[in-house]
Amino acid sequence: MEDHKDNDRAEIYSERVRAGKRTYFFDVKSTRSNDYYLTITESKRRYKDDGYFYEKHKIFLYKEDFNKFVQALNDTVNHVKTELMPEVDFEQFDREKEENEEGVVTVNSSDDSELKWD
Repeated sequence: MEDHKDNDRAEIYSERVRAGKRTYFFDVKSTRSNDYYLTITESKRRYKDDGYFYEKHKIFLYKEDFNKFVQALNDTVNHVKTELMPEVDFEQFDREKEENEEGVVTVNSSDDSELKWD
């Protein structure tokens, strides 16, 4: 029998989303019985006296909750888009990302409607 638990199981699949000061990791991992689960990790770079460190928060999502989780996330995002912020063109964020990936620098206008996220 092993003396230690393998809490950081091998990743089967991984996606990374960079979002300003945060990075989100979506990782598929397997259990010893070859079942699969998802970990969602938020990583934030923080400054401390002797330099930088990464603060991480992790969510474990199991297969029986996948559909409920995705449905709740979609419902919540759609509520924000349609009910709370219908005037915002959310596709602009996709266009800015595509432009940045092509090496084009984009500058947002400084009008009052610009959103600023932490």
